[in-house]
Amino acid sequence: MFRMPSLPCAVTAPALTAHGVDGFLGSRASIGMDVVLVGLFSLLPVLLLSVMAAKRGHYSLHKRLQIVIVSALLVAIVIFEVDIRLISDWRARAAGGEAWGGAPNPWWPVGVLVALGIHLVFAISTLVLWAWVMWEAVSRFPNPPSPGTHGPRHRAMARVAAIDLLLTAVTGSIFYWLAFVA
Repeated sequence: MFRMPSLPCAVTAPALTAHGVDGFLGSRASIGMDVVLVGLFSLLPVLLLSVMAAKRGHYSLHKRLQIVIVSALLVAIVIFEVDIRLISDWRARAAGGEAWGGAPNPWWPVGVLVALGIHLVFAISTLVLWAWVMWEAVSRFPNPPSPGTHGPRHRAMARVAAIDLLLTAVTGSIFYWLAFVA
């Protein structure tokens, strides 16, 4: 029988545990949680580039970057939902304890669930706002995009959505830390 030789490698595959697939950030979080956290923070510079492009009159680039942001947010939601519903037991990971080589998480369950509730307010409102801003932009701006009468309303709504995305990232980080690091 042919055996694949083992190669020394600094990168190892994530461990599959009874509670799902371990993440890569060194916490108790699953790989899905780590991907979502890193992805969310990776979107913030893209958002900044998009806003700068619009301010400089590069409306087509702004539109493309916004489509990237919305697509990435939707992918993050799918990864998150698949991970917590089908693969990983996030509650067991958040509770900590002997299974994770340490003491129980002092923030479990009250602190973690409160942080999750606050995060969900911003995460859900971000999704709704972004969808609304995108829908209005696609339906009210010409193709290729250029300034129009809808511009002031678009800017105002987009600012609220951008602040909401930033708050989603901040509250998501707080939840992540309370649930999987503390």
